[in-house]
Amino acid sequence: MTNPSSQLETPESIIAELKKPLPIGRTLFTYGMTVLAFALTGLALLPLVGILWSILLQGVPQLSPETITSLPAPVGVEGPNGFGNAILGTLIMVGIASAISIPFGLLTGIYLSEFGKNSKTASAIRFITTVLTGIPSVIIGVFAYGVVVVTKIGIQNGQIFFGREAIDQGSGVPLPGFLSAIANIFGYDINTLSIGIGGFSALAGGFALSILMLPVVALTTEEALKLVPISQRLASAALGATRFQTTFKIVVSTALPGVTTGILLAVARAAGETAPLVFTALFSDNWPDGLFNPTPSLSVLIYNYANSPFPEQNNLAWTASVVLVSLILLISIASRMVTRRR
Repeated sequence: MTNPSSQLETPESIIAELKKPLPIGRTLFTYGMTVLAFALTGLALLPLVGILWSILLQGVPQLSPETITSLPAPVGVEGPNGFGNAILGTLIMVGIASAISIPFGLLTGIYLSEFGKNSKTASAIRFITTVLTGIPSVIIGVFAYGVVVVTKIGIQNGQIFFGREAIDQGSGVPLPGFLSAIANIFGYDINTLSIGIGGFSALAGGFALSILMLPVVALTTEEALKLVPISQRLASAALGATRFQTTFKIVVSTALPGVTTGILLAVARAAGETAPLVFTALFSDNWPDGLFNPTPSLSVLIYNYANSPFPEQNNLAWTASVVLVSLILLISIASRMVTRRR
């Protein structure tokens, strides 16, 4: 009779089996797949490395404090030549876009994750937001051009005018009385106040960029909130917290690093866009003059100067590319650092 214990392998035999080398076929397959993976990774990184090398090689030699603090000099004129106005204009329009998109994006993401969830309204909002992420930026620029640039809204002598014809004909609508009271609080007289909204401006550029940022902020906020464990919500409810308190004091606070990462990525995307600003903010060789006038930006400056026949403007475009890439890189690094703190 065979002893059952003899059929069991001893620990020494198991260790010896584990130490045996793999068959030659499996070994060759493993090394081959490893080499192929590294080769394909290098091939994918090759265009990125080539672009960065070209930008740094041709843009860094002209980079100096004077370049990032002075205005573009006319062609053939000796003197400081830079794009400080474009840097300031980019910051202004990205700031406007952030002020519009971040609050609406956060509230949309919170609704989709915590309050709407699987409702038909939430599904419709989620579908529209997802579609917005895939719309080309040039289409958004054309939309903003039609909504903000072409449409003229004016406030003058206590009346609001919609459209250029209404302004020319003087056929406006009287402003509500409460607006007069609000204006008086800030020291303005509504009957003498004159404001014109329309045309190429920083406000129009910020509006266009906000449309690009909104779906990114909303969807990343929703996904970050979904990562918060259900147990934290239940624990908060067990302690007597309301749904509103649980959402904003527990869930949002826990997901804040992920939400911040999404916001920074949206800002980085907006900072590098060109097409929407060509249709809305246009460009200017001067310092930004208010929110209702054409405003320069780094991306449009690069587009204009890269196509210029003058070498000095071509060189300035390369240098502006270095600054823009560095700005986006810093934002991306900041998002990574925030993610690591989770």
